[in-house]
Amino acid sequence: MKYRVSYNLVNTFWLLAIQFLLLLLLYALLRIGFYAYNSSLFPNVDTDDFLLMLWGGVKFDVVALLYLNILYILMQAIPFLFKYARSYQKIAQWVFIITNSFGVALNLIDYAYYPFTLKRTTGTVFSQFANEENLTKLAFDFVWGYWELVLLFIALVFVVRAIACIVIVYRPQKKRSFPFYTTHAALFLLVAFMFVGGVRGGWAHSTRPITLSNAGDYVHNPEEMNIVLNTPFSILKTLKAVQLQEAHYYTEEELEKIYPVVHQPDDTAEFKKMNVVILILESFAKEHIGALNKDIQDGNYKGYTPFLDTLIEDSYTFSRSFANGRKSIDALPSIITGIPSIGEPFVLSIYSGNKTTSMAKLLGDEGYETAFFHGAPNGSMGFSAYMQLAGVRHYFGKNEYNNDQDFDGIWGIWDEPFMQFMAKELNGFQQPFFAGFFSLSSHHPFKVPAPYEGKFPKGPLPVQEPVGYTDYALRQFFKTASQMPWFDNTLFVICADHATVSHLPEYKTSANSVAIPIIFYHRKDENLRGISDKLVQQIDIMPTVMNYLGYNKPYFSFGFDAFSNDRNNFLVNNISGTYSFFQDEYFMTHDGEKPISLFNLKEDRLEQHDILTNETQVADSLERSLKAFIQQYNNRMIHNHLVVP
Repeated sequence: MKYRVSYNLVNTFWLLAIQFLLLLLLYALLRIGFYAYNSSLFPNVDTDDFLLMLWGGVKFDVVALLYLNILYILMQAIPFLFKYARSYQKIAQWVFIITNSFGVALNLIDYAYYPFTLKRTTGTVFSQFANEENLTKLAFDFVWGYWELVLLFIALVFVVRAIACIVIVYRPQKKRSFPFYTTHAALFLLVAFMFVGGVRGGWAHSTRPITLSNAGDYVHNPEEMNIVLNTPFSILKTLKAVQLQEAHYYTEEELEKIYPVVHQPDDTAEFKKMNVVILILESFAKEHIGALNKDIQDGNYKGYTPFLDTLIEDSYTFSRSFANGRKSIDALPSIITGIPSIGEPFVLSIYSGNKTTSMAKLLGDEGYETAFFHGAPNGSMGFSAYMQLAGVRHYFGKNEYNNDQDFDGIWGIWDEPFMQFMAKELNGFQQPFFAGFFSLSSHHPFKVPAPYEGKFPKGPLPVQEPVGYTDYALRQFFKTASQMPWFDNTLFVICADHATVSHLPEYKTSANSVAIPIIFYHRKDENLRGISDKLVQQIDIMPTVMNYLGYNKPYFSFGFDAFSNDRNNFLVNNISGTYSFFQDEYFMTHDGEKPISLFNLKEDRLEQHDILTNETQVADSLERSLKAFIQQYNNRMIHNHLVVP
């Protein structure tokens, strides 16, 4: 093969490095081609934007190429001499050509398929075409209709073949020796280490495996994520994704009466341009809050949050408030965007690229400065990517804090100094502003800074000592912020991201496993005081804030206004495929087809008496509301109808 160039390299690790860099270049060219082929669908992308997308796409290309070439990498990296045999290398070349030609084909298919779906092909494509009886005809029609892409594919297969044969691997001339095997074994471990970091998107402890929503770090609009992504990545990351099914329990008119999700505020209302600060506290289950558990242990339960206890006395909060999920990544879409996670986290789902509404977008359009604060390394938990998609203009993380002396060694900056940093940054913002904050110190391994060891009660749960520390950090934040000129014009919302493992028997129940505090505080509003027994969930925060401000334009949210006198609202979450549904004093579990259990929480707090068989009318009433939610949620997710037209 004359086109091959021999570098007289005997090290297969150099071969892997050269081939991988060439494949990254090929995928960059495929991304340029995807954009050029569909440029009319991305009218707002300028040159600088596209260059950033090209750079961001490398991270996703690395993941896709590592997965596609996992067998080839193993074949070339194993520390044994037989891998240099000519027949072995010939087999390895064909493995390389076949797998990477497949990856090229997937990317090229989306050149043509994207205009019809407006998203990269996902793992659901297999179930989508599983029952088609004319696949052969469909394939022929595609080849005929897009012959230019077929020709391009054939040409790129030759390119892949050239990359496979770019270097001739020679058998080492030296005899097998101990240094040879030890060196190759060490390089094999290095490859394994690089592979793990590559497919995860980094090696940091706080880094979650990279997923579709991480493309949001490099775009302004959700649809532009499809430029950053590549099709093999999208398919591989969604092979086990939850695919929602359309539901048609009610007519659109009936659905609108039962459960409207487009909020229609009074357009004559006066919009109060107050600042809004959302404080999301890691693992702050309601169980830890003494002020919300005065009926526990004959009134002797004190909890672990003395500052929050005093703040609640001057706030408006709820005795029945719940999270919409069990993970941190469930919380942000629920709180900021009014979208709960159903079956799997929204940001990990195949619908994460849908266009959404958020408090940040709505308020940003009204002239608000918008920011989000999280003391972890930027990119941790995918928060920065999601905030970009949610319309937040400024992100402040560990990078912006820029002082590793306050690093906790694992997750990020300790809560107390980082919250002081946030207060000072907010003081430099022009009012009005919207800001979100996500704490991190009350997280495993449940440590507190050395100077504070022994200062906070440990409690029966390891998390309760750092909960006390974060409560103290919150006290210091309010002490600092209360002296600043923006404080009296600010609505604060304090809630948890999710609950935790419980100790008290009152919280070892299905319902209370997601019980969290949701607190609204405004120092100058005397009407914003007291405790309500109305059911409230995280997705209610967005419409509650917007209605409190007097926002007077239609907007989309799955939640309800917590301050409304209407008590016909409901709460819902779905963990591992089972719905938990709250309405009035009842709590029902449902498998999506039929009710599983039903409890009256007012009379049976510990869920010891299942009344499903005796209260069929109640179950039917709750199921009616749940079906309305399922229809709204599923259909709007599938058809990307999460904004007001």
